[in-house]
Amino acid sequence: MNFGKNKQDELDQSKNFPPHCYTMPSNVSYPLPYLLKTGLENKFILLHISFHLKSVIPKVESKSFFPERNIFSSRSDSTCKIPLGVTVEPTEICTYEKSGQESSDDTDGSHDGFHDNYFDVDYCDSKPTNVGSSRQTLPVFRNAERTSNDNGASATQPAEGNPLVDPLLRVTGAGSDEPVNVPTIEALDSTFSDGSDLHEGKYFNTKKNLKRKLSNIAMKGNFEFRTRKSNRSLWVIECIDPNCSWRLRASKFVPESTKFVIRKYVGVHSCSLLNRNANHRQATYVVMGEQVAPQYVGVEKGPGPKGVQTFAHTELGAQISYYKAWRGRKYAHTLIRGSPEQSFHVLPSYFHMLEKLNPGTVTRIEVDGESRFKYLFLAFGVAIRGFRYMKKVVGIDETFLKGQYRGVLLVATAQDGNGQCYLLAWGIVDSENEDAWSWFLTQLKEIIGDTDELALISDRAPSIKKAISTVFEKAHHGACAWHVAQNIKNKFKCADIMGSYWSTVNAYRCEDFTGYMIEISNRYPRVAEYLENEVGFEKWYRCHYPGLRYNITTTNMVESLNSMLVNARDFPYVALLDVIQEKMYKWWNDRRIVAMAITTPLTPSRESELRPRFAQSNGRRTLQLNPITYHVKGGELEGVVDIFNKTCTCKEFDIDKLPCVHAVAAAHHAQVSVYNLVSPYYTKDYYLLAYGETIYPVGSQSQWDVLNEVGTRIVLP
Repeated sequence: MNFGKNKQDELDQSKNFPPHCYTMPSNVSYPLPYLLKTGLENKFILLHISFHLKSVIPKVESKSFFPERNIFSSRSDSTCKIPLGVTVEPTEICTYEKSGQESSDDTDGSHDGFHDNYFDVDYCDSKPTNVGSSRQTLPVFRNAERTSNDNGASATQPAEGNPLVDPLLRVTGAGSDEPVNVPTIEALDSTFSDGSDLHEGKYFNTKKNLKRKLSNIAMKGNFEFRTRKSNRSLWVIECIDPNCSWRLRASKFVPESTKFVIRKYVGVHSCSLLNRNANHRQATYVVMGEQVAPQYVGVEKGPGPKGVQTFAHTELGAQISYYKAWRGRKYAHTLIRGSPEQSFHVLPSYFHMLEKLNPGTVTRIEVDGESRFKYLFLAFGVAIRGFRYMKKVVGIDETFLKGQYRGVLLVATAQDGNGQCYLLAWGIVDSENEDAWSWFLTQLKEIIGDTDELALISDRAPSIKKAISTVFEKAHHGACAWHVAQNIKNKFKCADIMGSYWSTVNAYRCEDFTGYMIEISNRYPRVAEYLENEVGFEKWYRCHYPGLRYNITTTNMVESLNSMLVNARDFPYVALLDVIQEKMYKWWNDRRIVAMAITTPLTPSRESELRPRFAQSNGRRTLQLNPITYHVKGGELEGVVDIFNKTCTCKEFDIDKLPCVHAVAAAHHAQVSVYNLVSPYYTKDYYLLAYGETIYPVGSQSQWDVLNEVGTRIVLP
């Protein structure tokens, strides 16, 4: 409907305007692009929009504009959002036309009563009908009933109970006073909700929590928002589309509180689908890290960057780059495991709690003159006491860490009676050198002692070799046969000699060893010279070893532990120690359960190793030489067994301390229990004693009870 240039003309035309129009259902938001598309495909560029004012006696205001110029002004509180009608007028003139009559509440001429390109209209039940005219009027809304007053002027009667809504709009045709009921057309609702549970008055403990919530909503809804205003006490955001109705305003509940409350909230979007964006600004690495963080709880590895990308796409509907996924994963690690700097800060308190909850635990922290970290050492009291029931062979090795501050993890392990890795002590040093190894071995010496029964097995790194000879005066040092083999392959490029080499390593008798060395010398004389002169027979061959190393020829126990920690090597130090501690108390509990369930005198692995020797001894002929000495014949090799000193000429019984087939035959002939000939380290009783105690975790940091002088100790990265 078009209005005249003065008030009287407006009222007259509102009384007698032609009923050539469409009407639409209510309680929907009607987009301007849809209005422009309708009108029987007419090409128009001029719109006339009439509004209903917020006053006790409503007035009518007319606005005209060219839609392609996008002439929209800000929302004004002087008008409601319910237009009475939109007239589409075909024209060829591309000029801006504005009504000369403005509302009394719009003195600056900036108000057009238009809000975000959308119209909120009220309900009408009639079906759509095109009334038809050369001019198409879209739409006429059933918001009020227009009648003529006694002076002939038009007036708007408010609906009962609501001054802005009337259940029936009655219009009259030109020149007639008879009311005409105007049919309606079905309207297309192009708005959509953000799908959240937010509402005005909802509280959040912090502004950060509120921002995290909104970021999640934005990602799941594939829309973006921007911040209009933000400070410590206020946060105002809106949809990135300036014409969209979605917005939120939140502020502190009270000035001195950290809680934020939503003051204003419009959760309905009226923007185009063209503004939907899966690669949006709210999908930051921080948000990604917070979302994916639960997947790293209780695990060492968790999803990698590609896994984070997949999670963001499937769960949040966001497309993120590999780099952002990598940063999100790193941030998630920080949330779950703490930052590297924080790890150094809590080390003294962490060690204090370990000592408090696990009596006998030994911890050490070494710093330089500027309180910067150098070394740490940790050995649980239960492991120290349990070492009494282990073979006195300790493997030591290192693995390089990959965290922000790098470092080297040093580990000392033993082998229990069941052939499993027994973690004795470990430490972290800033770098692998002689000083670091000397410091670590000095701490180790304090808990295991230094005797000629002790054997230390390691690789042939010069720093380890020199540190062992300096710290341990009585213990014997042996070389890891596996590391020697790797050196041979790398230095001499002769992998085909490895069969002969391992036969030499595993030989018990010196005669067999000599035969294999001759074979190696004939094929690769330089390798034989290297093994004899550079390595030394006494370091890697057990027949020549001056001490007792049992059946342990390598540091595979340590290597297996390193392989288990491969995913934790980039953790902060405290998080890495937590992983090791968790493995230890799981091992202790599981192996204690196994030990309590054993029904034989020996551990399961030694029992399974001894049983076949009973069958092999059945065909042997045994002759008694004296009350303790027996000659066993048959098979490929004969043997003379001393059942009192637990020796045999095959040397297998001497070195492994487990009866060989000759010793089993001699025990049977002497009517002695073969279990009496087994080293106590292989028995069920020792196995149970080694794991009889419990390792207790430190719990969450909030539960720590730390002395002030411990908590204030400074350890810097």
